[in-house]
Amino acid sequence: MELLPRVGVAAPGPGRGGAAPSPTRRHRAPSHPILKRSAAVCGAVAVCRGGAVARRSRWSTLVTAAYYTGTADLVDFNWETLGFQPVPTDFMYVMRCSEEGVFNKGELVPYGPIELNPAAGVLNYGQGLLEGLRAHRKEDGSVLLFRPDENALRMRVGADRLCMPAPSVEQFLEAIKLTILANKRWVPPTGKGSLYIRPLLIGSGAILGVAPAPEYTFVVFACPVGHYFKDGLSPISLLTEEEYHCAAPGGTGDIKTIGNYASAVYAKERAKERGHSDVLYLDPVHKKFVEELSSCNIFMVKDNIISTPLLTGTILPGITRRSIIEYARSLGFQVEERLITIDELLDSDEVFCTGTSVVLSSVGCIVYQGRRVEYGNKKFRTVSQQLYSALTAIQKGLVEDSMGWTVQLN
Repeated sequence: MELLPRVGVAAPGPGRGGAAPSPTRRHRAPSHPILKRSAAVCGAVAVCRGGAVARRSRWSTLVTAAYYTGTADLVDFNWETLGFQPVPTDFMYVMRCSEEGVFNKGELVPYGPIELNPAAGVLNYGQGLLEGLRAHRKEDGSVLLFRPDENALRMRVGADRLCMPAPSVEQFLEAIKLTILANKRWVPPTGKGSLYIRPLLIGSGAILGVAPAPEYTFVVFACPVGHYFKDGLSPISLLTEEEYHCAAPGGTGDIKTIGNYASAVYAKERAKERGHSDVLYLDPVHKKFVEELSSCNIFMVKDNIISTPLLTGTILPGITRRSIIEYARSLGFQVEERLITIDELLDSDEVFCTGTSVVLSSVGCIVYQGRRVEYGNKKFRTVSQQLYSALTAIQKGLVEDSMGWTVQLN
């Protein structure tokens, strides 16, 4: 019924999709300072020879002293070949919810496999949500998070839709920060990638009929990543999907539930077999309005006006999407959120997609009904390049954060 981490650490299986291959791992065992207790993390129950007495959990206090010094304490790893695949790190964070819907204090545990009852709600009925964040290392050794409060709020919205209790914003942020600090040596050097943080909220309690699970577990793990698409920053190729749809009106397309991604795998794999990076979905009713890709939002530029599909309940409200809209407007761009037909998109000057995984990626070509539209021969993708440079500079701490989006961990 409950999710239990095993002490043995095992690497996850290989990923799928358009991500780059993972590098060969050269992993040093954690040094002895990692066993030093920290007052920053405490609270659990222990057993002594005289019986059960209150004490701190050993794993809840495993925070390297160097994590708080701001020094570049790095693992022995080939950062140059870092892709977007699972890389096992040192710790993950686990917090469980009581039957009363209250989350207890979580703790850091060794990264590794988890155990679930075969009747768990997430396994039988897909009652689960995920989030994604990136953390970047600055030159001074500190780490920057980008708008983590927005992820916490989005998870709470999704949890309400799936009849799940959710961590408070404060609990969410504490879990993220502790996970990053415990794995700080896995944050890539400046300019070599980022630490990808994956929060999960799952129905871990056993349930047989279709109903909310009786227990829930919140898990946060992290791994270093590079570029999402295998060609790095090169413009991507999209195949317009005309048979399948990612979401429907009244469904769950506007929340980050795990089932949304499972249903997108087939169409994406079919597009990859034809040499494309991803699929472009159209609306399921009229089959002519642009919606999103399998894992990110889409934008177009025409006559220096930026447009992105209106959020109608079938499109995920991406945090990077929102950030691009807000920042572009601060630069003086006209930004429209409206219905966009596929013909308008094909006739645009620039097309780009946004998301935590892809950040901002230019689109080089789109195929629709056998017609291939190339964007490389048009005027250079100046708007998307400008926005990419500005956004990543804020995320990496290269410029002053005038938008107030980043959170620094020292």
